[in-house]
Amino acid sequence: MNLIILTPQDCPQSNIAHLTGRRLQHVLEVHQAQVGQQLRVGMLNGLMGNAEVVHLDKQSLQLRFELDQAPPAKLPLTLLLALPRPKMLKRIFQTVATMGVERVVLMNSYRVEKSFWDSPFLQPDAIQEQLILGLEQGKDTVLPEIILEKRFKPFVEDRLSSLAGDSLKLVAHPVAE
Repeated sequence: MNLIILTPQDCPQSNIAHLTGRRLQHVLEVHQAQVGQQLRVGMLNGLMGNAEVVHLDKQSLQLRFELDQAPPAKLPLTLLLALPRPKMLKRIFQTVATMGVERVVLMNSYRVEKSFWDSPFLQPDAIQEQLILGLEQGKDTVLPEIILEKRFKPFVEDRLSSLAGDSLKLVAHPVAE
């Protein structure tokens, strides 16, 4: 975690955040932070800045923060991807968020099993959790847009051209000779 992502729910006051759970454990075990230490933070889909550890124990972390830096610009990239095995989704979501990809379209194809679309990894909360892990690693705060297209032909015929516009379009095929 190179950046601690804050949410409005973490902030009972305007520049104070209270953290528990996974982020607290990371600060305790990896950063080995002490009261007074500075940490990098960012508000989800907002600005980034620094925070001072005001209170720290095994149950909670209190930070006083100032957000004054814009997040890095997203890559002007839309990744079209046939829905992979659910097991791979976690890694893919983290990687695209870390790399700064602007938009990901997961779509159906001939070889995608229908059961993949029912995966709990495609629930909005599960997607957001993995994207946040990637943002923390990539020092970014802006979530990439995730679009789920369950029908291939209508997507290609009706929406693909407006999504791609005049941009460069590349196809990576998994079979190499």
